[in-house]
Amino acid sequence: MTENDILNSLNPEKVCFVIYKTRELHGAMEGAEDDSSNATDDGFAAALTTANDEPVRAELRAFMQALDQDEAFELVALCWLGRGDFSKEEWADALSAATERNGPKTADYLLDMEGLADYLDGGLAAFDLGCQDFDDRAF
Repeated sequence: MTENDILNSLNPEKVCFVIYKTRELHGAMEGAEDDSSNATDDGFAAALTTANDEPVRAELRAFMQALDQDEAFELVALCWLGRGDFSKEEWADALSAATERNGPKTADYLLDMEGLADYLDGGLAAFDLGCQDFDDRAF
């Protein structure tokens, strides 16, 4: 199965961008607290605290909202695949379920999901795709 057999609308680079930004949002300095420490003394680690989550979250939300409908469906289906809700062989079923999903908009739904980056990464890996050569400067 090739990339074109599964992701008809969604470019894997876009999935990698979502993975990259989600990891930036959730992974940077987990457990760090906002403080007024000296930036020089702490190696500028304060720049990675939760105080900077909102710009990254807003960027990620805007990116997801800019996806067309088919791309959004594929992103959700890929997430479900990586989460284990569907197998690689059930890709068509996952995509169908994503099109029928009721509830929050795609960006809200995915941004509230713990493990989103890992799920998307797993979904790509199921089809022998990955983000090894991803360059976020393309976006």
